[in-house]
Amino acid sequence: MSDAPFKNPGWAGNTGEFDLTEADVRGTEFVGHRPPEGGHPAAAPSYPYMLADKAPDAPLFEGPYKERLEKIRGRYPNARAVLLPALNLAQEIRGHVSPETMDAVAEELGLASAYVRGVATFYTMYNKRPVGRHLIQVCTNISCNLCGADEVLAAFLEHTGTEMGETSADGNFTVVEAECLAACGFPTCVQINSRYFENVNEADVPQILDRLKSEEGEG
Repeated sequence: MSDAPFKNPGWAGNTGEFDLTEADVRGTEFVGHRPPEGGHPAAAPSYPYMLADKAPDAPLFEGPYKERLEKIRGRYPNARAVLLPALNLAQEIRGHVSPETMDAVAEELGLASAYVRGVATFYTMYNKRPVGRHLIQVCTNISCNLCGADEVLAAFLEHTGTEMGETSADGNFTVVEAECLAACGFPTCVQINSRYFENVNEADVPQILDRLKSEEGEG
């Protein structure tokens, strides 16, 4: 990792009169461990579903994940309402939602495969094919585009040695373009797995990648 100070901490930095750390702003010190069985039923549907560790061949909805799915079922009135959090859980486990995974979710929920595939393919948040440990989504919508998003995107592709949508040779990075990440006040916005990096410029990219590499093994 570079010895240079990291000038872009990855968040907007609006701390007001308080001397807050990034962990304070993100709330990461207060989240604690997320048990695979989902903890309290109210939290079970809301976990992030783009994690670094991925197991494309892992069984779905077994053991603690079966318990979590049942908690999710208890929060919704019918199978169709359960579908999105069930797909979230499937992606959390496997890292992407393949046609076979969609069919498995359909069977588990008693829904038609065509219906599940129609829903899953509608949303860009579901990865339809395997991605790297770090899925890097660069917003190129108007606010970010006016503030150098194209250059930021090009820098991520250059420094990861990839083309758009391609996974790097080491399996660490997949870089894609995002239509909008709803952080127009802090362009350019980049979402990496479930974490936002704000006010990113072209010069920040090598340090962001170094930071991600330094966090390998943290989950």
